[in-house]
Amino acid sequence: MKDFSWFNHYPHSVPKEVDCTAYSSIAELFDESVRKFGDSVAYECMGKTMSFNELNKLSEDFASYLTQVLRLKKDTRVAIQMPNTLQYPVAMFGALRAGMIVVNTNPLYTSSEMKHQFHDSGAELIIIMANFATNLEKILPEIPAKHVIVTEIGDMLGGFKGTIVNLVVKYVKKMVPAYSIPKAVSFKSALAQGANHKFKPVELALQDTAFLQYTGGTTGVSKGAELSHGNIVANMQQISAWMKPKLKEQEEIVVTALPLYHIFALTVNCLAMLKIGAHNLLITNPRDMPAFIKELSKKKFTVFTGVNTLFNGLLNQEDFRSLDFSSLKIAVGGGMAVQKATAEKWLALTGTPVAEGYGLTETSPVASCNPIDGTERNGTIGLPLPNTEMMVIDEEGNILPVGERGEICIKGPQVMKGYWHKPKDTAEVMMGEWFKSGDIGVMDKDGFTKIVDRKKEMILVSGFNVYPNEVENVIASYPGVLEVGVIGIPDDRSTERVVAYVVGKDKSITKEQIIAHCHESLTNYKCPKEVHFTDELPKSNVGKILRRMIKEAHMEKIGK
Repeated sequence: MKDFSWFNHYPHSVPKEVDCTAYSSIAELFDESVRKFGDSVAYECMGKTMSFNELNKLSEDFASYLTQVLRLKKDTRVAIQMPNTLQYPVAMFGALRAGMIVVNTNPLYTSSEMKHQFHDSGAELIIIMANFATNLEKILPEIPAKHVIVTEIGDMLGGFKGTIVNLVVKYVKKMVPAYSIPKAVSFKSALAQGANHKFKPVELALQDTAFLQYTGGTTGVSKGAELSHGNIVANMQQISAWMKPKLKEQEEIVVTALPLYHIFALTVNCLAMLKIGAHNLLITNPRDMPAFIKELSKKKFTVFTGVNTLFNGLLNQEDFRSLDFSSLKIAVGGGMAVQKATAEKWLALTGTPVAEGYGLTETSPVASCNPIDGTERNGTIGLPLPNTEMMVIDEEGNILPVGERGEICIKGPQVMKGYWHKPKDTAEVMMGEWFKSGDIGVMDKDGFTKIVDRKKEMILVSGFNVYPNEVENVIASYPGVLEVGVIGIPDDRSTERVVAYVVGKDKSITKEQIIAHCHESLTNYKCPKEVHFTDELPKSNVGKILRRMIKEAHMEKIGK
């Protein structure tokens, strides 16, 4: 987009451009944070804190183990497969400081999903939580990994507490299925061995690859987005500038319930907040709502990031509604559209609006965000971040005027290098320096963009486009509806018909009530022809409702 007049709508104190090359690598930025924040708390999990100095020493020990004990070379792919624990930042920063490429892996993956990712990335080392090691055992002979490090949930909680947690998880809760990986090394042993060697920094540059961050696979086979140190440093700089008006160094407590292995929490929570010396509260299992809320009750948290399902789930917990929100400065939503009903309830309860942002794995991830100065526009994804351009194009690649629907394209220093070893797939999504997002949106005259839906999830009814988000927003506003997913199903008469799957907190809701409610707000062809009630909807690792899986289950159920 050549017209930058919409920059007049930028929040005050946010520059139009930031220095995206201020640091030569993530490691250099990490070193600066350690020097500045030293003994301040960097991470906390299950009541155990870790200072910046402690994180520095432990990650140095881990880096030394990788380079001087295992003798791994720069650019070796290192897979990390664990939930939010103190081990994660130690392993991740250790690997990055050793010049390795981190391959973040969802711990809930099946063996076949793990096999695909480890094969595709060529990961030589896998660091895995013991709870999931049984799946790794099944595929070890079939993947290129030469080394395995296994850790347990309590490994970094210290002494007696750590031992008790590990025993309870393994023998009382029985959350660690039996496995046998004879050559595996324990995480604690790796740290101890690394501590016997002096850390030798590895020279890194902005063009070096930092992460292979695999796409969610919601529209096909998961691909590894190759994100450089430059991509991540740029996004950290952009995010920091955007949040600077409200956030102060060493004063913030950020709630990290979204998994660090996902690009949203990885960059926004783990990295951007590290830059300002924030105290990062790691939540290992946010699905355990009572335990999660108990942790929140102990902290005067100032920053909260989440997805619609997380906000919605908490709002339906009585104990959450009784928390003290007086310290909360910023709430940021992403990963999926934040529904209007959810945003309104959150604001009414906490007094802090949800600033909805937008991005993709391929953009490191943040491309745009609503202002945090009170001028946010609910239902939009805000304005492009500094150094970022966005435009909307038609099927032929022509730039569309304000107000017309088309595919959102993004240009900026946070756009990936490409898909790992997939030049054809890369070419399909890149148009010069522009990344074609696959999302359908509308940009207004002030530069605010509204997501209409995923291009590939659009429903075609008798020649008319139906966007699932629009229908979901209407259904979600009906009293008693907890969650909803809308899909299109083949129909001989109208090409496709609209089908809704609803999770209700009120079991008395009927499909007739839902359909009648839709007719009040939507034209006939947009209203669902079928409504199915279910106890749970399939979700990604960050809680994004997976319409693809809803559709697959539905088609299987009807025998098609």
